Amino acid sequence: MSMINENNHPKIVSKIAIIGGGVSGIAIAKQLSHHNPIVFEATNSIGGVWKHCTYNSTKLQSHRRDYEFTDFPWPNRDNPDFPTHVEVLDYLRSYAKHFDVIKNIRFNSKVVELRFNGSNPHKFGGVGLPHDLDYGNLLSGESMWDVAVQTNDSDNIQWYSFEFVVLCLGKNGDIPKIPMFPRKKGLEVFKGKVMHSLDYSKLDQDDANQLLKNKKVVVVGFKKSGIDLALECAQANQGIEGKACTMVIRTLHWTVPHYWIWGLPFFLFYSTRFAQLFHERPNQGLLRALLCYIFSPMRLGISKFIESYLLWKLPLEKYGLKPEHPFVEDYAACQMAIMPENFFNEVEKGKILFKKTSKWWFCNEGIEFEDNTKVEADLVILATGFEGKKKVKTILPEPFCSLLECPSGLMPLYRGTIHPLIPNMAFVGYVESVSNLHSSEIRSIWLAGLVDEKFKLPTIESMLSQTLKEIEVMKRSTRFYKRHCISTYSINHSDEICNDLGWSSWRKKNWISEAFGPYSSQDYEKKD
Repeated sequence: MSMINENNHPKIVSKIAIIGGGVSGIAIAKQLSHHNPIVFEATNSIGGVWKHCTYNSTKLQSHRRDYEFTDFPWPNRDNPDFPTHVEVLDYLRSYAKHFDVIKNIRFNSKVVELRFNGSNPHKFGGVGLPHDLDYGNLLSGESMWDVAVQTNDSDNIQWYSFEFVVLCLGKNGDIPKIPMFPRKKGLEVFKGKVMHSLDYSKLDQDDANQLLKNKKVVVVGFKKSGIDLALECAQANQGIEGKACTMVIRTLHWTVPHYWIWGLPFFLFYSTRFAQLFHERPNQGLLRALLCYIFSPMRLGISKFIESYLLWKLPLEKYGLKPEHPFVEDYAACQMAIMPENFFNEVEKGKILFKKTSKWWFCNEGIEFEDNTKVEADLVILATGFEGKKKVKTILPEPFCSLLECPSGLMPLYRGTIHPLIPNMAFVGYVESVSNLHSSEIRSIWLAGLVDEKFKLPTIESMLSQTLKEIEVMKRSTRFYKRHCISTYSINHSDEICNDLGWSSWRKKNWISEAFGPYSSQDYEKKD
């Protein structure tokens, strides 16, 4: 590491920057530790959403053994309970401490700007791109990106220069997604309090209870965060004086009570090689495409089989909560959520109410709907998600900012990591699967292999073609494709990564386990 002075900015020069200290950030920091990367974390802690975007009741959506690093098992991995957010954060901190990742992290260091400093900017940009153009090495010995860092919210900016930058800012947190409203029908006309779930997550348990207790609360949204919020609201409003919480629902999604369907483990339906044979994947060839077409009734039959159990187990039809689309579309979009155990108990008691609508807006007393009905409210909480890509767009310069997304709204990421048109930069944590931790770790292992030149990237044109094929598969699989989820062909995705690394893609001990056993992070532990 050295320091130079350029353009009146004292600049620290190093090889690799990692922006973000969440799950993806610590995963790639560990894999690249032999390069001594600098990790910039805007807050005072690692953990990302597990530290800054959780409620008191937030739990992991999967079992411990399905959410662990390949070389760092949970201490009590066979515990059947879903871990709390505190347990997950402790696990991530233990991982970072065990592998000495912390030494490379600069806490309270917010990246506020990136500037491309490469000597050949015209090579990228996508206009008139030669078909055989190579992407190039990630560590070329030349500083490619200048990074501006604000420390401890001070006015001073420290500039750094790096050969390679890894963005791990994630898709959740930091920038809330706020709905747009017609003129004079927005937040300004409502006399009560409005907050986003991001603001609510910063409250401790006592403050959260005080905020919700004996209040008429409206929660907008019916994904995991909205469901958890409604349950916390109901639990804070027990007794005669307690008010009901109303959930405003625009789009219904399937929820599951646990990972068993009519006595069968859930992994049998989607998480084995045999199960994923029924689902389309990129580059599958004519024969496999034909098999997918032939087996399409089986694919829909499995979805119906799961739906039949959910409708029997949960009172979805009683409360008008049955989605119109098949279950498999939610699974293919990583939209499936675990329903908290006591949720429908509170619904039965009248503590949680539902209002389905396609349009809504604020009025003086609360919320008004397109059917001219109203719901009075003291507090409205928007569980409407996050503008994850805005975090990247605020720091990424042109022309790369404009190239970030395809017209479909998805980032074209080769192997879920490299944007073919953005030089010397990688993105980790922007592709979703059943286990986002495993998804981030295996891409981190792949990226470390690429940095160390264990394999070469194909041409830019080939990478673009591959990413567009993935996007087309997602668009055909689900109407909710913009989440960039690979859950229905995750094993194939991992196979491609293994092939690049020179590993065997078949990770099990025998063909029966290979065909019908569930794949997990432990199957991808490096074999020395």
